[in-house]
Amino acid sequence: MSQVIKKVLIANRGEIALRIVRACAEANIRSVAVYTEPDRYGLFVKRANEAYSLGSDPLTGYLDPTRIVNLAVETGCDAIHPGYGFLSENPELARLCAEKGVTFIGPSAEVIRRMGDKTQARLAMTEAGVPVTPGSPGNLDDIEQALAEASRIGYPVMVKATSGGGGRGIRRCDNEEELRKQFPRVISEATKAFGSAEVFMEKCIVNPKHIEVQILADRHGNVIHLYERDCSIQRRNQKLIEIAPSPQISDELRHRLGKLAVKAARAVGYESAGTVEFLLVNEDVYFMEMNTRIQVEHTITEQITGIDIVQEQLRIAAGAPLNFSQETVSFRGYAMQLRINAEDPKNDFLPSFGRITHYYAPGGPGVRVDTAIYTGYEIPPFYDSMCLKLIVWALDWESLLARAQRAIDDMRLHGIRTTANYYQQILQHPDFRSREFDTSFVANHPELSRYSDKKHPSDVALALAAAIAAYAGISN
Repeated sequence: MSQVIKKVLIANRGEIALRIVRACAEANIRSVAVYTEPDRYGLFVKRANEAYSLGSDPLTGYLDPTRIVNLAVETGCDAIHPGYGFLSENPELARLCAEKGVTFIGPSAEVIRRMGDKTQARLAMTEAGVPVTPGSPGNLDDIEQALAEASRIGYPVMVKATSGGGGRGIRRCDNEEELRKQFPRVISEATKAFGSAEVFMEKCIVNPKHIEVQILADRHGNVIHLYERDCSIQRRNQKLIEIAPSPQISDELRHRLGKLAVKAARAVGYESAGTVEFLLVNEDVYFMEMNTRIQVEHTITEQITGIDIVQEQLRIAAGAPLNFSQETVSFRGYAMQLRINAEDPKNDFLPSFGRITHYYAPGGPGVRVDTAIYTGYEIPPFYDSMCLKLIVWALDWESLLARAQRAIDDMRLHGIRTTANYYQQILQHPDFRSREFDTSFVANHPELSRYSDKKHPSDVALALAAAIAAYAGISN
């Protein structure tokens, strides 16, 4: 039975908070933003129907589920959308919502807990018949057990935080010496980042393709997939460029991955939007993890299918059945998302936070920008370095590459250093253009970052004009 959601508190910030504000507006739902002091002038705060401060500390407010749920109740919200990051995969937020009678826009606390525990997730997939990477049967008690498991599995191995995500709490070990060195480091990282010292081990799949499948599931037992995304272009386990559908796999493998993702979602009683991530080596497929939330890269799936995933999350949370069946879902063309990060590629990708002096968004056919920045906005140093998502769509691969290059060329973002020109180098590389790449691409081509500081002719002309004007002013 469907209910009516009238007011949603968005427990997040930045571009994803603004994305949810817009989805709510189109659904005639009031939106409530929350913010800490560094985000006081954020665009998501300006665009929401209401906004409430969580205090001066940059992070504490965003990470306090009790305070957020209580604020939702106090402000008359009947639902909470967690976005991605922060509390989005924290089962406590979902549990408190259920306790307080607030609809959580996502899966149940139990599903979040089970899939957030990587060892439990692996067990669930094994029972469902979804292939998993060889690994330890559970968490590792100590270094001696880790050494024994590594000997059984065979090097190289990956030591991973059981409650991890986002590329953190992961270390590759190629031999016993490295395992002894890295094991305590992963435990330390896991404790600091996720509040849990539990770690497990998997066989390191060397140079795989990283492919993920978007799924939607309602409470009426309907589960479908919206095809896959290729996330192989990444640096230190952090995604940089995503493509939908993957330009590297066959239709037969695409069909197989979709069926596996649906099977995985059904096995755990999933509800809402979610993503099942796989590693591929040739035709061999290994389950990696399930993300129980909206993904940063949901945008490209929307571009190829025409389905608004955030709107579907709202409908599913209200109890409505899916609008479509697997047979009615199709895709057209290719889409690519480039995460424009406030980082300096020529300086080992050092963060480059600060004030944006000028920002001009790219446009034209097939170009979408998801961001919360604007001219004069100060990018705070407390959060993720991503400041803009540039999304392009085209009918074929070659047209997509040309459009992505043109869109980057259109964009002007001054005052900080970004990864925009670095992506131009990737787009021009013959391996990328020929659709031959895997997760080792960035590491294997360090030279690309050295040429990422190329100036656009108009930028050079602007700088020269400013210099001439300044000189004339001094001379006069």
